[in-house]
Amino acid sequence: MERLRAPGGCPWDREQTFDSIKPYTLEETYEVLEAIDNRDWAELAGELGDLLLQVLFYAEMAKEQGSFSVDDVLDRLSTKLVDRHPHVFGDVKADTSADVKRNWEALKVEERRKQATESGAPRTEKRSILAGVSSAMPSMLEAQKLSSRAAQAGFDWPNIEGLFEKLQEETEELREQLKDFPAPGPQPQGRGVASSGRTVISDDLASRLEEEVGDLFFTLVNVARYLSIDPESALRKTNRKFKRRFQWMEERLQQSGREASAASMEELETLWHKAKEEEKRVQEKERERKA
Repeated sequence: MERLRAPGGCPWDREQTFDSIKPYTLEETYEVLEAIDNRDWAELAGELGDLLLQVLFYAEMAKEQGSFSVDDVLDRLSTKLVDRHPHVFGDVKADTSADVKRNWEALKVEERRKQATESGAPRTEKRSILAGVSSAMPSMLEAQKLSSRAAQAGFDWPNIEGLFEKLQEETEELREQLKDFPAPGPQPQGRGVASSGRTVISDDLASRLEEEVGDLFFTLVNVARYLSIDPESALRKTNRKFKRRFQWMEERLQQSGREASAASMEELETLWHKAKEEEKRVQEKERERKA
């Protein structure tokens, strides 16, 4: 990486900045996740290398401007791992993963307190428990982290039923706002040009509907958190499931010389159920093979 960035190195690499390679960092991260979801271990090795390259890239640029080096990155990581595992490197007792998590969260709170002190903030200034949750991360992940931090302070539902009640409450609030939607109400945009035939609504109503839909998403993220499920991963797998089934439908239609856009909704619905049945059959066959 030093050679690539040095005079006489790669023109493209030399032109890059912290901001210009941010999109690649995100892209490589998602490719790592995809390889894991696909259980493609050979591909994962390559994708992890691509992700590591992003770390080396940032560290090299930082070294060039005198901020830090890759050695500093590794030193801080090593220190953090030791400090946050006193049950391994110290004399703190933690027999279960739940004990480890509690200790971990308490240590992070203490770290944030120390950082606030070292930053020179007045002692009377209270640092929010939500401080440090980046708004630059994907909104679903941000919602999960915000609610997890709030839960540490005891702001949480007592049981899963409370969350289902909240989900119902948010659904009803959305329905209430829809009463102001022009007749005949929200309709599918249909086929053809995107947004063609869409009902025009006021900016105020659009804002209110957006807020209620956001509340629904936030509640669903909390359902996932309560069940120890990663909502981003869950939705990503559902997206891929939808893609598999829809493409199976397209293949069946193409065999008869047609496109999905030429089929009726009834035919598409029938094919969708057949796609689900075919996927279930393949999964059962795979389970039998492994057994």
